Amino acid sequence: MKRLDKTTKLDDTVVNKFSAIDKQITWVVLSEGWCGDAAQNLPVINKLAETNDNINLRILLRDENPELMNEFLTNGNQAIPKLIQIIDNKVTKTWGPRPTIATKMVADYKSEHGKLDPKFKKDLQVWYNKNKSQNVIEDLTLLAF
Repeated sequence: MKRLDKTTKLDDTVVNKFSAIDKQITWVVLSEGWCGDAAQNLPVINKLAETNDNINLRILLRDENPELMNEFLTNGNQAIPKLIQIIDNKVTKTWGPRPTIATKMVADYKSEHGKLDPKFKKDLQVWYNKNKSQNVIEDLTLLAF
């Protein structure tokens, strides 16, 4: 996470778009320190939230908040990170645990192989490195607007 926090750059278009948000948004993210997807995505979520004081980011540990986590399962699983967007005290959208392209990669691999294995996990890491957080930025832009 520290490496991505230092190296993740938001282009001016993204910064300008998020800076223009004029409503209060809360992003609650359920996560854990051991989660590989969280390590890839939380630094980006944080960078986006930092662009505007109207975005209130709160990170909660999944294992300390089982009731909340169980309200926002992904395919029946406690998959993290899970971002819950709240506007005017209402959940408006959710996101996670992975960007859309990575989610499709996981689904396709599971469909073909039945489960994720070390080879796939390595391939996913390579994808994250090549993508440079662009897919998560695209997804969260759609979420916020």
